[in-house]
Amino acid sequence: MLGGLVQVHQPVQGYRAGTDPVLLAASIPAHAGQSVLELGCGAAPGLCCLGVRVPGLRLRGIELQPGYADLARRNLASNGLDGDIWQGDLSDPPAQMKAESFDHVIANPPYFEAGKRIVAEDGGREIALAGETPLTSWVEIGAKRLKPRGYLTIIQRAERLPELMTAMQTHLGAIELLPLVPRVGRPPRLILIRARKDGRTPFRFHAPLILHDGENHGDSETYYSPRVEKVMRDGAALDFPA
Repeated sequence: MLGGLVQVHQPVQGYRAGTDPVLLAASIPAHAGQSVLELGCGAAPGLCCLGVRVPGLRLRGIELQPGYADLARRNLASNGLDGDIWQGDLSDPPAQMKAESFDHVIANPPYFEAGKRIVAEDGGREIALAGETPLTSWVEIGAKRLKPRGYLTIIQRAERLPELMTAMQTHLGAIELLPLVPRVGRPPRLILIRARKDGRTPFRFHAPLILHDGENHGDSETYYSPRVEKVMRDGAALDFPA
């Protein structure tokens, strides 16, 4: 990932990370010395991308599946990053996690609701794609772990925006929405949404980020738009518009 700046071990069979955790990590406005918690970190590709881009962060993650938690620890170490990965259910987190608060909480929750899609054959992949914990709980748990004025940032499918907005309006403020559009003229498939603990500024709906140039997939020279190319290949930050 990031043009070779980050290398992660992933399961041969099961859930394998794509562009989503890279985009999520790039969007986090973290600074050296700050703390970051990822809910449902999987094998920690997002934490690795963020930690390599911003050295000096205190990285933490919680992951339900023991095998993925082990991979996350291995990946942090192999990329020269210090951090702790807790294995457990985020709806009943370990005492160590509940004892800490964070400048940033990030999450790439399952995109589908359990029981509302064709089940994946691999159990690990199924849990990653369709979780039992509702999105509202991800937001509530993330908000509880934030320091005052800390940020919660989530990447999710566009059709689940209403759930996220409702939960964030209940627990957080200063909500910002960045739609991720596959190509010009297409509807957004994904969204980046962030909110701030104790935030008071009005809701901001940013212009969409175009992920790919060209009309069709396949032309390597126009695969990513220039801005996204810098994020995916060079490890650049993906700042929300000022």
